[in-house]
Amino acid sequence: MENTKLRRRVLATATATVAVGALALAGLTGVASAGPPAATTTPAVSADSLSPGLLAAMERDLGLDADAAKSRIAAEYRAAAIAAGLEKSLGTSFAGARVSGDEADLTVSTTDASEAALITKAGARAEVVGHSLDRLEAVKDALDKAALSKAPKNVPVWYVDVEANRVVVNAASTSAAEAFVKAAGVGDQLVTVARSTEQPRALADIRGGDAYYMGGGGRCSVGFSVTRGGTQNGFVTAGHCGRAGTTTNGVNQQAQGTFQGSTFPGRDYAWVATNANWVPKPLVNGYGRGDVTVAGSTPSVVGASVCRSGSTTGWHCGTIQQLNTSVTYPEGTISGVTRTSVCAEPGDSGGAYISGSQAQGVTSGGSGNCSSGGTTYFQPLLPALQAYGLTLVTSGGGNPTTPPTTPPPTDQPGGTWAAGTTYAVGATVTYGGATYRCLQGHTAQAGWTPAAVPALWQRI
Repeated sequence: MENTKLRRRVLATATATVAVGALALAGLTGVASAGPPAATTTPAVSADSLSPGLLAAMERDLGLDADAAKSRIAAEYRAAAIAAGLEKSLGTSFAGARVSGDEADLTVSTTDASEAALITKAGARAEVVGHSLDRLEAVKDALDKAALSKAPKNVPVWYVDVEANRVVVNAASTSAAEAFVKAAGVGDQLVTVARSTEQPRALADIRGGDAYYMGGGGRCSVGFSVTRGGTQNGFVTAGHCGRAGTTTNGVNQQAQGTFQGSTFPGRDYAWVATNANWVPKPLVNGYGRGDVTVAGSTPSVVGASVCRSGSTTGWHCGTIQQLNTSVTYPEGTISGVTRTSVCAEPGDSGGAYISGSQAQGVTSGGSGNCSSGGTTYFQPLLPALQAYGLTLVTSGGGNPTTPPTTPPPTDQPGGTWAAGTTYAVGATVTYGGATYRCLQGHTAQAGWTPAAVPALWQRI
């Protein structure tokens, strides 16, 4: 199953990222190793590591003051690491993870009641459910295949709801949803139909969130700065904003670059190669509140806070509602996007979604607006990076699409441990003159040093 395999790769490499968003004005278109030990501390988020603009937007949209926002982001980082490790440990019994509440309390679901103690020991609340995530995603995959043959009418969205432990199909009418489910041949045992008036469309019109203009007309927003082959600079954006060969002008209306690859529908990603006048920066436009630095691309879990930057509406925040969602625009069905409560409007397409300092994806489309509220979908970053062989530009000098195949040199400051590296359970590193063993699979983040995070590392 394509989506399941992709999710496994995300957890294996932990390089998927969420960017701060953009949508466009014109052309509106639409069993494993022993389990991890109990977590003891939450990795700290320093006062200087988060953008003032991001904190201000979280206060406005989520009602969190700066201290509460920093605490929540730190807890969400920790939850993402624990969830990734538990998915590997639980294997086929894993049924999803989510955070809830201002403290971002982590719940991990399993179909095997005997695994509850393992989940609790790792620092999460255990929930025993009837269906594994793999089983639910198999149902969703069948719906996706049916939509590729014939896009469903009046059925805008379907997704795996890990809290409900069901596949949810949103539709304008029950009969339309039932017809779609029947055509997919999945039955209704694992499917819940929900009435919805949503009418999503792709909102199409080198710093994330900045405007750019397509040669054929319209405006979109930059997602994230990338490089290819170590020499070619550019950025990722939404596929519906342009096709291969479409030229772009930047926010200053000067010649900028050309679309090199674009996928839409099916997925919604593209990349633009820029000319020598454009220098890629690991930044997202804070629209008057200070730029946000992109430090990495560790994916967040359901319930986590996420913020978006776009050239029409600037900064807005909300939460991740569902991963691996399928949504039907007038042009066709898009699969594998993430559903959020963040608002967006035309002109924001292609822009960056980010959680804390971790890139998540680029704005695809949605419904509603930033006056009355809305629902927006973002294309996760990892598939775009993999499809085009791109490297995300980060404050650490880059974030490769795959983990390094050789260990870092032993004479680097701090030893062999390095932020941005993916560590498996049992891996050993040196840091500060001591040797540590990895207790829980994760991708190292700045500040998550072995000495500082005993939930992840054991000194030996």
